[in-house]
Amino acid sequence: MSLRDFGFDQWFEANIPAHLPEGCVFSRVAAVHRGGFSILDGRREIPAELSGRLSFQIDTPAELPCVGDWVAAQVYNGGEAAIIHGMFPRRTFLRRKTPGAGLAHQMIAANVDTAFLVQSCHYDFNIPRLERYLTMAADGHVEPVVVLTKTDLVGADELERKLAAVRAVAGGEPLAVSCVSGAGLAAFMERLRPGATHCLLGSSGVGKTTLLNHMLGQRAFETRNVSATGEGTHTTTRRQLLVLGMGGLVIDTPGMRELGLLDAGEGLAGGFDELAALAAQCRYADCLHQGEPGCAVRAAIAKGELAEERFANYLKLKRESEFNALSALDRRRKDKAFGRHVKAIKKLLRD
Repeated sequence: MSLRDFGFDQWFEANIPAHLPEGCVFSRVAAVHRGGFSILDGRREIPAELSGRLSFQIDTPAELPCVGDWVAAQVYNGGEAAIIHGMFPRRTFLRRKTPGAGLAHQMIAANVDTAFLVQSCHYDFNIPRLERYLTMAADGHVEPVVVLTKTDLVGADELERKLAAVRAVAGGEPLAVSCVSGAGLAAFMERLRPGATHCLLGSSGVGKTTLLNHMLGQRAFETRNVSATGEGTHTTTRRQLLVLGMGGLVIDTPGMRELGLLDAGEGLAGGFDELAALAAQCRYADCLHQGEPGCAVRAAIAKGELAEERFANYLKLKRESEFNALSALDRRRKDKAFGRHVKAIKKLLRD
């Protein structure tokens, strides 16, 4: 396969890293391990590690190569190993706040064209969680496509109610599929594009692995029997980039329990685009939508054009994103102040 089949286009050609050693080849990160990386050069998967110079230039974990990144690497030992000397800028990305108490970004994937946001029609169906995924996609400039799986577990009326709820928050038309009956699978497969990178996102047990096997055209990955609740059980254990037979690529991801937001202002505007459009019509540019005169958002809620719950979810995510961003900034300031204090003490001791 050529690099163009892997998604290398004019944008990346214009953003080749500078100061590369001779003999570097362009590759994509297929997987990240504790001890290094696996890269794809169009022909094979090669174990790789960072050069010392590149490691020194990286300040935060989010700057390390992640699945989907384009890198420049020197291959040695007859193609059995490689050293990564440079990273291309990320055109798009998927990220979240580091799980737990951490206040940093964790990269999920890079250079993704389409993110399939997968939810089950059964126990997993959750609109607030879907809004978080939509915000994540908008934050990284990735096209979202909502996929409702296990449609065979609900009746026609319930399915239509769920589809309507998704349309209300996602804007576009969701895909409804059943891997048992095969309903909707053809429409899902039609969304795959040669040369494009797709990503499967969703909770554990919603059917991502089964969809992945359909995308690959074979039972390449193990699926497990459904649990007592009717949901599947967790199968995928790591993020990985896979090549599709039709020329595209797919990034499979494990189920994510936490989808925290950190400094996702642009993502919120994209994930709640109809609310952003209404806010632009408010009389005051700094309207808080809390009863100010001429508030277009409150007027839309009063008319039933915007759901109160939708607005409440937006405010919740906005507060979370801003709080985490301020906390991270305070932490950076404290770290810098502590560093200056340590330097001052060392200077006194020397004197």
